[in-house]
Amino acid sequence: MRGIVTRVLVVDDQPLFRAGLVALLNASPDMTVVGEAADGDTAVRLVESLCPHVILMDIRLPCGLAALERVVASGSSARVLILTTFDLDEYVHEALRLGAAGFVLKESEPARLLAAISAVASGEMQFSPTVMRRLVAAYLRGDVPVAPWVPAGLDELTGREREVLRLVGTGLTNAAIASKLTVTEGTVKTHLNRVMTKLRLTSRAQAVVMAYESGLVIPQAVAKTA
Repeated sequence: MRGIVTRVLVVDDQPLFRAGLVALLNASPDMTVVGEAADGDTAVRLVESLCPHVILMDIRLPCGLAALERVVASGSSARVLILTTFDLDEYVHEALRLGAAGFVLKESEPARLLAAISAVASGEMQFSPTVMRRLVAAYLRGDVPVAPWVPAGLDELTGREREVLRLVGTGLTNAAIASKLTVTEGTVKTHLNRVMTKLRLTSRAQAVVMAYESGLVIPQAVAKTA
């Protein structure tokens, strides 16, 4: 958000760690901490009154997942960047399903954290290609319990949009999908954007999760063709 000071709400239940985050962010000329919270319920109340651009939240804190769900469902423009110790544990998978804008490891270097906050504030999704590969691999191995999730709007997808979503779920890039469907990469992006809009998805990672949990992608079938 060039030229704009990013307003950040820091949510973590460890006082010393939270204080360190606050000091780090306030030391950056492009950021300011507008509030702190030690639990999800408090975070939701502060979002309504403080209007942060980014919520930097430890996903394992009390009511963390519930808070994420409430923030996304409220239509708030605040975007949630997850702080986590483990890059793809069950909490992170659920957070992706609920619409988190990205995540960063607690062990990350300060510069990496600041860059992640700036990226999320400017509308980007903070998921690396490595994370996407791990996410798909976790589903294929059966490491992630697949809970039924059929969002409103799935029946509105065209056949080609469903196919693009299915291929995204298998871990293919836009270029690889374009090659497989014999279309341009721009066409794939257009279809995927329409899918994201119709299903109200906020990230490619969330699209992967939805593809599996809706049954559009069957892990065993993907494994056989891998």
